Amino acid sequence: MSRNMGNRAAAQNKSGSSLLTGILVGMVIGAGMAAGLAWYIMKSPSPFVTKEQATAKPLMNDATPAVSAEAPVSGVGDGKPRFEFYKVLTDKPDAAVAAPTDKTRTITQPIVESKPIASGEPHFLQAGSFSNPNDAEKLKAKLALLGLESSIQTATIPDRGVWYRVRLGPYKDMDELSRTRASLKQNGVDATPMRAQ
Repeated sequence: MSRNMGNRAAAQNKSGSSLLTGILVGMVIGAGMAAGLAWYIMKSPSPFVTKEQATAKPLMNDATPAVSAEAPVSGVGDGKPRFEFYKVLTDKPDAAVAAPTDKTRTITQPIVESKPIASGEPHFLQAGSFSNPNDAEKLKAKLALLGLESSIQTATIPDRGVWYRVRLGPYKDMDELSRTRASLKQNGVDATPMRAQ
C-alpha cells in the first residue's frame, strides 16, 4: 500500500506560511499603532510648554522718549551707584554704596607664626585628617605608592565626632622630616609637622 504524501507537504507549507504572515501582520499593526501614538502626542498640548499669546503689544510707549546713542549707558563715571536697589534693600533713602577698593578685593593669608622645631624631640608629619575612614585609607594607599609608610590614628573630638588622622613618622632628624615634607608637597600632599605627645 502506498501512502499519499502530497497532502502532508501542502499542510506543512500552509503552517509555515501562516507563521510568516502572522509576523508581518503583527509588525504592520505595531508600526501603525506607534505612528498613531506619535501623531497623538505631537498634536496634544504639552503641559511643560507655555505658549505665549500672539497679541500685539507695543514695544515702546509713545510717551517714553527714545534713548540717544550718545547717552552714557550707566552712571559708573558719575560717582553714582551702578544699581539703585541698594537703597531699597537698606531702607535708607540716601544709602550710598561704596565701590569696592583694592584693599577689600585682596585676600590676605593669615600670618601664622611657626615655632622652630627643636631637634631631638620626636615629630610626626600629619598628611590629613578625615571624618570618613575610607578617605583616610585612600590617602594611606597614595602614600604607600610614594614609598612612604604611614599610619591612621583615631581621635574623638567633642561636637565633631571621630576623626581619622593620617600620620608619618616619628622623625627625630629634622633634615629627614624636611625632605619627606618636600617630597609630599611635590606630590600634592600638604603635610603639617606635629610634636609627638
